[in-house]
Parts: sequence; structure tokens; C-alpha cells
Amino acid sequence: MTDWVSPITLTGKHVRLEPMTEANIAGLAEIGIGQNFWDFMLYGEIKTESDMRNWVLDILSRAAKGTDLPFVAIHLASGRVAGATRYLNIMPKDRGLEIGGTWYGLDFQRTPVNTECKFLLLTHAFETLKCFRVQLKTDARNERSQKAIERIGATKEGILRNHMILPDGRLRDSVFYSILDSEWAEVKRNLEVLMAKYDV
Repeated sequence: MTDWVSPITLTGKHVRLEPMTEANIAGLAEIGIGQNFWDFMLYGEIKTESDMRNWVLDILSRAAKGTDLPFVAIHLASGRVAGATRYLNIMPKDRGLEIGGTWYGLDFQRTPVNTECKFLLLTHAFETLKCFRVQLKTDARNERSQKAIERIGATKEGILRNHMILPDGRLRDSVFYSILDSEWAEVKRNLEVLMAKYDV
């Protein structure tokens, strides 16, 4: 792992992001097996705990190379694993990274979890790591994900056509978004407003 981005625990009001380990496999399997969101992702279907173990080991191998920093989201009120997310495409020289590989169990979708996770990751990226750019991307078919990214205030940059070959052989178009350091203050205010709605 690079000195610039290293494992850290980030805690908010509703969720704690902690470094992913093999100990999280069972909790991730409980909420992630058989979910349809895998259809939009690059890993293939996750149908068994063995599939989840292989996914976690793959992500941890990327972390060992310093390209990714994976987190597990823990829902504070219940103590349950809520999902996973990570920094990826980490570029220390250019002070940039991507937030992605994000998914949550059905019980934690449409809750404060995703918004607060994005807030914690972006705050750390811009205020501690001093990033110049944070990017996000999603499958062009995944309109729900696009709306969620746009809701936090990221700027749509465009579509990379035939960007990736998915495990089932389909060609994926990817929609790219970014937030720049000069835009962070406004995005942060927007996220704080969104999170405040859950505290009413």
C-alpha cells in the first residue's frame, strides 16, 4: 500500500467504514449473495459464500498491490455489515483516485448509509489526502446509480463506449463523473443537507 493512501477507519453518525478483511466474508455473503446489482458490476454473479470469498480475496489482492483500498460499511445501529466500497485507480503522483465497487444489501438501500459513506470517503480524499480529483463511474444501463451520483453533486464528464467486457461477454459503456478540489466545498454542503434530512 502506498504511503499516500493507507488503511483507515472512518466513522459517521450512521455508518463506520473499516478496512475490509477476510473476517468480513460471512457478513458480506449474508447481504450480497444473489443480488441483481452484480449484473452491472465487473465481477460476475455472486451466488454462494465461496463466490463472495473469491471476490473478497480478489479485492484484497488489489489492495496488496496499492491500487485499491477496500472498506466494509458497518451499520452502527444494528452492528450489521451493510455493504462494501473502496478507493481504486489510486494515483499518488496525480493526487487522484476513484470511489467505486460500491454495493449495499437491500436493507440498507435508500437509507442514510450510501450518502454518509460517500461523505466520509470524499471528506478523507479532499481534506486529508488533498486530492485534486475524485472520479466515479457506472454502467450506462444503471440509471439508479447515475441518479445517486448526480444527486451528490458530481459532474458528468461523458460516456466511454465499449469500455469494458463483462464476465458474460457483454460490452459495457461506462458513464464517468468527477468532483474537483475546487468543487468540494459546494458538494460537501450538498451532502450535509442530504444527510440532515435523515436526522429529522
